[in-house]
Amino acid sequence: MSVRGHAPSPATAFVLLLPLLLAAQPVATDSYLPALPEIARDLGSASASLTAFVLAFGIAQLVCGPLSDRFGRRPVLLTGLAVYAIAAAGAIFSPSMAVLVGFRVLQGFSMAAILVCARAAVRDLYPAHEGPHVMARGLTGLGVVGLIAPVMGAFTVQEFGWRWVLGGMAVYAALLWVLCLRLFGETLHRPGAGEPATPKGSVREVFASPSFRAWASVAATTYSGIFAFLLLSPMVYIGYLGLSPIMYGWIPAGGSLVYIFSTTMCRRLLRRLGVVHTVQLGATLSCTGPLIQVVGCVLAPQSVVPLLVGHAVYCLGHGIHQPCGQAGAVGDLPHLAGRAVSWSGFGMMLVGFVVGQTAASFVDPQSSNGAWPMVVPMLLAGMVLMLIAFFWVPRLPAPSTARRP
Repeated sequence: MSVRGHAPSPATAFVLLLPLLLAAQPVATDSYLPALPEIARDLGSASASLTAFVLAFGIAQLVCGPLSDRFGRRPVLLTGLAVYAIAAAGAIFSPSMAVLVGFRVLQGFSMAAILVCARAAVRDLYPAHEGPHVMARGLTGLGVVGLIAPVMGAFTVQEFGWRWVLGGMAVYAALLWVLCLRLFGETLHRPGAGEPATPKGSVREVFASPSFRAWASVAATTYSGIFAFLLLSPMVYIGYLGLSPIMYGWIPAGGSLVYIFSTTMCRRLLRRLGVVHTVQLGATLSCTGPLIQVVGCVLAPQSVVPLLVGHAVYCLGHGIHQPCGQAGAVGDLPHLAGRAVSWSGFGMMLVGFVVGQTAASFVDPQSSNGAWPMVVPMLLAGMVLMLIAFFWVPRLPAPSTARRP
């Protein structure tokens, strides 16, 4: 009997790999959060390394998208995983903040290749109307890793030091490279004789799509609130409220647990309500969560309870918006999947960077502004999501049911 008969199909193998590929991001960020205070004590301002990482990740997507459209998803993905592992390994030995930032920038560039190829492959293999379901399934797996990553990061920092966290990232990427080498087949459709190649002026075509603009805005807005939490929550919970790194590690882990539930719920809601009403429900949750935090900041500024409850409710909305936003941005552009994914991803990182840096400017060593620098950006994101979900998304055309040729 032929062994080939038992080999998984490209779509089946990809479904197994997608959560692990998407999880490269929380491995690089969530496990890193508990290490920020210790890195700051050893090398200086630790937020610079996280900010540089995110900025590099956003910019690099503009390069990786066209590269994956031209050369294929597989070679770009494998190169990205290899560089990710090398950069994480090099960062272990950083003697200064400048060197650490340099390696984190390299890691951000490589992570762009991983996520662009993973998201573009969804559109390669599935029609637009199935994209949110597939992304929700993949993001559920990402949530599982996101649940484990901050707890493992906090434990590693407390027991072994922050450099071992980076070693864990290197091992993760190396193992994933081996899996992709064996299981990830090329998903990009190659034009045959007489078929047109990728058209010139394709970036204009991406931004001419009403669906791309709306869904990319959903993804960028919801991410801006989460990034404000990622960047500022260590300062709020550890610096302002006095939690230990181990105790803090359970907070993003708890958010990931809610995110897992939400992405699972998203698949059911899409079948029952359709994408428009599902996103409207998500926007309501995304706005309600920060409102709970606002009430807590006013009435009980030293209590973690309203901050935690509000964060959980926001994460419920985030778990709905991300699969819908990421899949919807590329739904009408199967022939430009890499470019659409890259510009959508760049928008997420750009908005997150601007919002995060603006909010961080209101944080001082005495935490004189309390939790407000973290809460206000999340509230603004929730309000913008309400506007998009109720006044923009309902006007979009229905997603295509055709697969990519």
